[in-house]
Amino acid sequence: MDAEELLTALAALRRALRRTSARPHELSGLSGAQLELVRLLRKEPGLSVADAAAQLRLAPNTVSTLVGRLADAGVLVKHADEDDRRVARLDLAPGVRRRVEAWRDRRFETLDRALAGLAPADRRRLEEALAVLGRLTAAVEEEQP
Repeated sequence: MDAEELLTALAALRRALRRTSARPHELSGLSGAQLELVRLLRKEPGLSVADAAAQLRLAPNTVSTLVGRLADAGVLVKHADEDDRRVARLDLAPGVRRRVEAWRDRRFETLDRALAGLAPADRRRLEEALAVLGRLTAAVEEEQP
């Protein structure tokens, strides 16, 4: 296997999941980086721009731009930090949160059904591959300047 084969396989899986579990309308025109921020805030509401930037490995000004666009679109809301009013805490807008969680649930259910249909040996191979993908991710991140 080479890099192209791996990326092609991962992209095909993501496309198949996208086709079987449509994005909520509010997210249909978002970029990949915007979607990553939405997914992060679904899991970890209340992050600051700096926290989100660190987790996404993006520059804070890049995340700030993403936040501004998502706030303008009504996808996320900002609240002042209770201890430091200069810091904005980020969260998904309530209606958007419900739809994002339902979308995530559809994607997980689709993938769970597909995994259940695999032979036990194939499921074990995928489980072993997760550890390898984790090490591969760490190796790729070490390459960054």
